[in-house]
Amino acid sequence: MSTAVPLTLWGRISSINVRKVMWTAQYLNLPIQRIEAGAAFGVVNTPEFQRMNPNAMIPVLQDGDFTLWESNVIVRYLCDKYSFGALYPTDAKQRFDAERWMDWQQSELNRASGPPFVQWIRTAPEQRNLVLIEEYTRKMNHWLGIVEAHLAIQPYMAGQTLTMADIPLLCEVHRWWAVRKANGESNTTYPAIERWYAPLLAHPASKGVLDVPVS
Repeated sequence: MSTAVPLTLWGRISSINVRKVMWTAQYLNLPIQRIEAGAAFGVVNTPEFQRMNPNAMIPVLQDGDFTLWESNVIVRYLCDKYSFGALYPTDAKQRFDAERWMDWQQSELNRASGPPFVQWIRTAPEQRNLVLIEEYTRKMNHWLGIVEAHLAIQPYMAGQTLTMADIPLLCEVHRWWAVRKANGESNTTYPAIERWYAPLLAHPASKGVLDVPVS
């Protein structure tokens, strides 16, 4: 389903949270205009932006006269509005299963992956905190072990079909694979995740989103 009124998304594409929203919009063939904001682009500290999001954070979605922030909530909104019964499950049990994994991505995976990502990708080698890297990599390996076991028994995070639950995890894995590569590791230790990940990465929705190097 598409919308005649273009959506507007505020945020830089290097942000994992912006990538979640862009991948969703492109998967759903929604017309969307992205405006650079955050980090070197600034904008977020302006009064105009903070009227949209008082947290001064990206992404922010504008859908007509409706403004929404928080990346996983934006993904839920787009899936509910434009993919009800598909990406957004109608069955209550499957829907809340999907909700659970989306919340878990934010509360566990993202918190564990962030520090090593900053150290390996955004920090000069001589300034890296190896103790911090080791601590959070250990946590990340634990959480990914849960995802690996889960995807070993079913094709997608919330069952037999792709749902909104897979999108935040997809972007998280994409970023973490870059961290592993920077550390000289391969992804062969996660065959179930890789089986799930590869076709999603190859999907046209990834163009300009997950084919852009993390930074």
